[in-house]
Amino acid sequence: MFFLSIACGILLYLFLKTQNDKSRTANEARRNAVLKELGVNVTDKTRVVGFFHPYCNAGGGGERVLWTAIAQIQRTEPDIVCAVYSGDIDASKEDIIAKVKARFDIELSPNTLHFVFLQSRYMVEDSTWPRFTLLGQSLGSMYLAWEAMSKLIPDLYIDTMGYAFTFHIVLWMGSIPVGAYVHYPTISTDMISRVQSRKAWHTNSDAISSSSVLSKGKLLYYRVFMYYYAYSLRQASFLMVNSSWTKNHVDSILNYSDPLLDFLHLSTPLILFKIPGLLRQGHIPPRSASIVYPPCDTRELVKFPLEGRERIILSVAQFRPEKDHASQLYSFAELLKLYPEYTKSTVDPVRLVLIGGSRNKEDSDRVDSLRVLAKELGIEEHVTFIVNASFAEVLQWLSKASIGLSTMVDEHFGINVVEFMAAGAIPVTHASGGPLNDIVVPYNGLPTGYHATDPASFADAFHTVLSLRPDEELALRERARIWAVQRFSEEEFEKGWNESGWRKWLL
Repeated sequence: MFFLSIACGILLYLFLKTQNDKSRTANEARRNAVLKELGVNVTDKTRVVGFFHPYCNAGGGGERVLWTAIAQIQRTEPDIVCAVYSGDIDASKEDIIAKVKARFDIELSPNTLHFVFLQSRYMVEDSTWPRFTLLGQSLGSMYLAWEAMSKLIPDLYIDTMGYAFTFHIVLWMGSIPVGAYVHYPTISTDMISRVQSRKAWHTNSDAISSSSVLSKGKLLYYRVFMYYYAYSLRQASFLMVNSSWTKNHVDSILNYSDPLLDFLHLSTPLILFKIPGLLRQGHIPPRSASIVYPPCDTRELVKFPLEGRERIILSVAQFRPEKDHASQLYSFAELLKLYPEYTKSTVDPVRLVLIGGSRNKEDSDRVDSLRVLAKELGIEEHVTFIVNASFAEVLQWLSKASIGLSTMVDEHFGINVVEFMAAGAIPVTHASGGPLNDIVVPYNGLPTGYHATDPASFADAFHTVLSLRPDEELALRERARIWAVQRFSEEEFEKGWNESGWRKWLL
């Protein structure tokens, strides 16, 4: 059986290589058509870098990373054409460029930017895979990558959304270097720990956490998935991550091993999965990822005055389940319960303002349910929802908010938290992930914000900020701004992006 598997694996490799040669031959015509359409003066130095980002028009922090990287390449690499694999089929190239300018104030040149629009983005939607979501989305991403490579194979492939399983399809069809900017690992040791401890979470439902049998089954599922996810990440030539939290998890995953699954792959037909990767000549799997902190455009934010702030608690985050907006409502309700005087002021009452992007119907429904929750908690009059705000509108709220709120647990980084600090809003964040380890940290030995873990501690932090003496408040805002500007600027991101080594893989 073992030798039969080896023979089948070699035949599979030869078949894939033959298909690869055919794909590259057909791709040459498609590539030339794209370059001609853009009006590019083709030389021996002309290269195409592909960015796999199916939700490139979402307007979130991950999209800021994508567009800042592409804008920097356009400024410094005139021979490089950037191709973005997008599932935003309802938007044109012009629409997307205009939204990038409106949301992030980033200028993109259409002359070296091409969009490959994908019809199969539904394959990576949560709603498509109500069960075994991680597995379904990963398999769906492979299909989406097949569609992408069928339309255009670049010279270098960079995944900027977290779809490591696409590496296999790109390598099989294109035989080109692959890399990634990882915002958040698809699976982490924290997720496995929560299943082991049977803790209910948005990735571990009550039905599973309350059942010993189902928990054991899910733990086995996670164990197998982690094995293949680690193998997928090791196919990359380079890996960038957005924070120390993400780096620690990705480095751990890169070195993940499972003796039982290793044995099964060597002694059963499962070896077929690994043989194409094992036969890659000269590939050295990355042992660790490099931290490249996401960019925060502080140019407008630092102009805002630090004094005279209104008593506004501001949240800026996409209306996704992991952002845990419900906790923000519960925390605010707890504040008003403990300190009812905050609602009695007719001049400057405390308000909670939630600004966020809505990507689809699920997000829209989530906003509706949050509105209902606010009404049930009796805080509806003091809460404002603003969906899909423009960049100018976000700036307006940042310029007058007193507190910047983030309740996501294990937030991989938290660009919104950096924006709060640069704008002068004192951050109150969950005590985990990037906000705890990288962003809201002491500057010159003094605090730059506050951390909390539950509605009661968030309410206490709100009260602490709102009751600071004017001199203490001003000093805190100044420290937070200085730290954010120095550590998380666009210049620092571009420096880290260039030092990551992606350029050397552009053969």
